[in-house]
Amino acid sequence: MRGALLQRSADGALRLPALATAHSHAFQRAMRGRAQRPSGGAAGADDFWTWRGQMYALAESLTPESIHAFSLVAFRELAAAGVRTVGEFHYVHHQPDGTPYADRTILADAVIEAARAAGLRVALLRAAYQRAAMGRSPEGVQRRFSDPSVDDVLRDLDALRARWGGDPEVVIGVAPHSVRAVPPSWLAPLADYAARHGLPLHMHVAEQQREIDECVVESRRRPLELIADEGALSERFVAVHATHLLPHEAGLLGAARAFACVCATTERDLGDGLPDIGALRGAGVRLCTGVDSHVRVDPVEDLRALETHERLRARRRVTFAPAEGTPAEQLWREGSLSGAAACGFAGAGGDVVVRREHPSLALVDEELLLDAIVFGAGCDVVERVEADPAR
Repeated sequence: MRGALLQRSADGALRLPALATAHSHAFQRAMRGRAQRPSGGAAGADDFWTWRGQMYALAESLTPESIHAFSLVAFRELAAAGVRTVGEFHYVHHQPDGTPYADRTILADAVIEAARAAGLRVALLRAAYQRAAMGRSPEGVQRRFSDPSVDDVLRDLDALRARWGGDPEVVIGVAPHSVRAVPPSWLAPLADYAARHGLPLHMHVAEQQREIDECVVESRRRPLELIADEGALSERFVAVHATHLLPHEAGLLGAARAFACVCATTERDLGDGLPDIGALRGAGVRLCTGVDSHVRVDPVEDLRALETHERLRARRRVTFAPAEGTPAEQLWREGSLSGAAACGFAGAGGDVVVRREHPSLALVDEELLLDAIVFGAGCDVVERVEADPAR
């Protein structure tokens, strides 16, 4: 789409590039409403780690049938909200005791099939997971996520690429889960595989301070420093969350032309903190957004938060001026075209058709419509998504 992002087609419809969400854990949609009460400890004691315990209980119960059913609900909700492209960070691979299924990729295939049934393009980001933490073997449900050897991960990636390589709406990507779950020795072979095959490489990075502290103890480096030293940074690398980066780490991402995927609704729900978006923008990091835990699905809110959360962090308004166009145009690109690129797709893959008559757009001048959509509306302004795989 050239020129202004918001265009009016011959039939009078208002159109924008379809949205993308570059980081999703679709099965977590089944947790909606289930982790919003105190977990039983002292007041204020709940955090990411107590939430994770509740999520693990759900993960332990999954079957190929239920992960497909939960994912289909999640993906249909995304599609109704204007999303055409999803990056599914998939880490539940095996049976509850850790034994692989006879068909090792049966759960990944079920998720892909759900995305396709919902009309989405999907990047299935096959996660690598080996340990509970530094010096600790997988515990409990983590056995479902884990493989003893990086070669097991690579074989599954080969199988998925062979099975889905003929579908232009499916991308297979590589996803070292985190420095907590993947030993340093796995990073180089996973990055090399992604580079050889031109695949996206996604990784949770610096979401929690504890993760950073443990990484420094093990490697004497912060997570992104370790990732850079292992040769994993490139224009295909996506740092998910990037919440607690220091300015020089933003510089490492920017020098590689890598992405940071900010998952505002989940980070807000878990109390993770506010990433320094100004430092990321200043370093030239490409930004995109993710729904992550599906605690709330509103991709317009997610892209808006790249600016509004930064206003909270910096305590000022209008925190950036894009090289071209308006802040609203830049934010929409980040929530659509940038997210699609982070998932390995060229272009948005279709259009969002906007409800001009929606009450949130009443009294808005035509030249300010995109500003009003980005800063004053939600995904309920989406009338439909029209897919165009050739776009």
